[in-house]
Amino acid sequence: MSHAASLAKQASSKGLRSKAQFTVTPGSEQIRATIERDGQAQALRDIGGVVLANACGPCIGQWKRTDVKKGEKNTIVSSYNRNFTARNDANPATHAFVTSPELVTAMAIAGRLDFNPLTDSLKAPDGSTFKFQPPSGDTLPQRGFDPGEDTYQGFPKDGKKLKVDVDPKSNRLQLLEPFDKWDGKDLTDMLVLIKIKGKCTTDHISPAGPWLKYRGHLDNISNNMCIGAINSENGEANKIKNLLTGEYGKTPDVARYYKSKGKKWVAVGEDNYGEGSSREHAALEPRHLGGRAIIVKSFARIHETNLKKQGLLPLTFENPADYDKIKPDSRISLLGLKELAPGKPVVCEVTQTDGKKVRFNLRHTMNEGQITWFRAGSALNRMKEISGK
Repeated sequence: MSHAASLAKQASSKGLRSKAQFTVTPGSEQIRATIERDGQAQALRDIGGVVLANACGPCIGQWKRTDVKKGEKNTIVSSYNRNFTARNDANPATHAFVTSPELVTAMAIAGRLDFNPLTDSLKAPDGSTFKFQPPSGDTLPQRGFDPGEDTYQGFPKDGKKLKVDVDPKSNRLQLLEPFDKWDGKDLTDMLVLIKIKGKCTTDHISPAGPWLKYRGHLDNISNNMCIGAINSENGEANKIKNLLTGEYGKTPDVARYYKSKGKKWVAVGEDNYGEGSSREHAALEPRHLGGRAIIVKSFARIHETNLKKQGLLPLTFENPADYDKIKPDSRISLLGLKELAPGKPVVCEVTQTDGKKVRFNLRHTMNEGQITWFRAGSALNRMKEISGK
């Protein structure tokens, strides 16, 4: 941040301002307070920068853009750490490039994507030629970090009499209901909701942007479940076959239909499934809509843990080639779950439409405690069991 401010001060001294929309998102209250105290925030404001609240902001799609229409091709350059399609502004036509805060600042001032601050010059308002000098600044603040405002509100000493009131008509808030407990039986004859092809991040599983207003309402936000995942059957997103009706529909709609008919389902994927944001809803939504297992070649670590917490079985192919043995219309049975134990494979039986069956092993990384989460239905259910309430 100090290097970005250094470039801003150089430009400001020559009367230059940002030619592009230039927003600054502090990563925390501590960072906000520190850059305010040490002057970096003001230096960035002096060239037209807008310092936003210390929140996720445009990084996770909380950005109401008015400069371009949805579907209009454009480019943004940011120092956020992710640039999945439509992540920042919900516009799939936006080309999002990631670079350092220094380059973001230099390009905003230049207003050109081809600008090279090492070699290129800019024209100042007085007609003179201006070239950036290498930015300078402290790696860490000399006076340490300013903790900022303490807005934490602690829990009451006795919360037994407290009641959380949520309007049942609200479409943004909803009280959570406990997930159902495992019935002690093998999970048999489950449908394949979707066999996913290629990369599947948490943004594919639970997109952000306009959906974020439903973060407090699990049922409503579940209407975005896997709408970005690519169906291996047709190469399309959010278009899968309902195996009970034969009709094609949106992924969350088909999942809801299966749930209404009491049919459990699994999702199948490839490598590093669930990479990206550690988005809890990407695990909550499949569980809410009736999913019982996610079977993939490999998981992103945090998402794998999130699935465990919601009582889903995160399983990986012992032999990655077994991915090809599961078809979009296969039926899946997970056997030997009563003997589920750390390090012990789960037997997967696949039944094809012609009645032929094939078995292979699936691996898991659950420890003893995490296995109790599955048996209880979720980590929260297990906590309630332990507390005796």
